[in-house]
Amino acid sequence: MERLLKIITQSLKAVRAFKLRTFFCLVSVALGIASITVIVAATEGAYEKAFEIVDRFGPDSLLVFGGGEEARATGRRDRTITLDDIEAVREAFYSAYVVLPMTSMREIGVSYRNVKYQTMVVGSTADYSLAWTWPVIEGSDLNDEDIKGLRNVGLIGQYLADELFGDENPIGKYILLRRIPVQVVGVLSERGTSPGGQLLDDRIVIPITTLMKKLQSETRYISAFRIRFIDQENLSRRADELRSFLRQRHRLPAEEPDDFTIVSPKEIVKFLVQLTSSLVVFLGITGIISLVVAGFVLANLFLLSVKERTREIGIRRASGAKKRDILLQFLGESVAITTMGGVFGFLLALASSRLLMLIAEFPIRFSWKAFVVGLLLSWLVGIGFGLQPANRAANLKPVEAIRG
Repeated sequence: MERLLKIITQSLKAVRAFKLRTFFCLVSVALGIASITVIVAATEGAYEKAFEIVDRFGPDSLLVFGGGEEARATGRRDRTITLDDIEAVREAFYSAYVVLPMTSMREIGVSYRNVKYQTMVVGSTADYSLAWTWPVIEGSDLNDEDIKGLRNVGLIGQYLADELFGDENPIGKYILLRRIPVQVVGVLSERGTSPGGQLLDDRIVIPITTLMKKLQSETRYISAFRIRFIDQENLSRRADELRSFLRQRHRLPAEEPDDFTIVSPKEIVKFLVQLTSSLVVFLGITGIISLVVAGFVLANLFLLSVKERTREIGIRRASGAKKRDILLQFLGESVAITTMGGVFGFLLALASSRLLMLIAEFPIRFSWKAFVVGLLLSWLVGIGFGLQPANRAANLKPVEAIRG
C-alpha cells in the first residue's frame, strides 16, 4: 500500500512538473468529453421532456385534426371534421369519457380600452378544461348554457391576461374580439409552450357556437376534436379503431390517404426524439473524433516524455523500482491528466448546454449518468492510449537508460 501511494505521489508530481504536456492533453480530452457529456444530457433531457409533454397532453388522449399529412406538410388545415362526426364518435366509442370539438382562428384582433393585441381564438365546449387538464385558476369555467345560448363569454390564457390587463383583475371585464364584446369569466393556469414552440397561454377560449356563428359564419365544419379514453392501456388500438371509423364515415377508398390527422402521445415522443437525434449524431461524431485525437495527442506526448526522462527512469530502476512501478507511474500520470480533462469537460458541457438551451431551446438535463459516462470515457482514453508509452518506459534497461 505504501509503495502504491509513493507511485501515485510520483505520478502527480510529474503531472505538475510537465505543465505544457499536461495542458495539451487536458484540453484535447476535455473537448471530447464535453461533446459526449452533452449527448448523454440531451438524450436524458429529450426523454424527460417527452414524458412531461405526454403527461400534459394526456396519456389517455388522442387529438384529431382535419386534413391529412399532405395538408399538414403544406401548412393547411382542411376542414374535413364535422359536428356530425363528433356525435357519431360519442355514440360509437363507449370507453371515451370526453369527446371535445374545437375550432380556432389565428391572429384575431382583441382590445381592452386602448390596448390592442392579436391572439388565437379557440371555440370549444364546457369540457375544455377537463379535456386538456387545464384548470381555471380565477373565475369560472364555461358551462352548457354558454354553449347553447351562444354567449359572448371567454376564458383567457395568462399571457394574454398580462398583455391586456397587466396587474388589473380581468374577471368580469369586457374585451372587444373584432367588434364583438366578450366578457372574461375565467383565467386558465399557465401552460408554457407546445413541442413546436407555440405559446399556449396566448389564447382566448369562447363557446364553439359563438365562434362558428358570429366569427366564421360556419354551421358544420370544425378544426379538430380531442378524445380521452378510460382504457388508457388500449390507446393504440383505439387510435386504429378511430382511424377506420372516420375513414368509413368519410367514404374514403382504400387507395386514398386519410383526410384527417390523429396525434397520439407516441407521436409526441417520436417528434422530440427526431428533434434531438440530429444534435446527438453531430455531437456524437464530433465527440468520438475529439476523443480519438485526444488519445493520439496523449500517446505521442507521453512517448516524447519517455525519451526526455530516460535517465530519470534508469536511475529509478537502478534504485530498486520494478517494471511494474514504472508502468503504474506512467499510467497514473495518464489517468490523472485524463481525469482532470473529464472534470473540465463536464464543466465545459455545463456551460455549452446553457448556450444550446438559450439558442435552440434544446431540452438538456444533467445527472450523475452524464458525469459518470464522461469520467469512464476519460479513464478509458487514459489507460488505452497511455499503455504503450508506459510499457516502453517500463521496458527500458536501467544501464542503457542511465547512459542515454
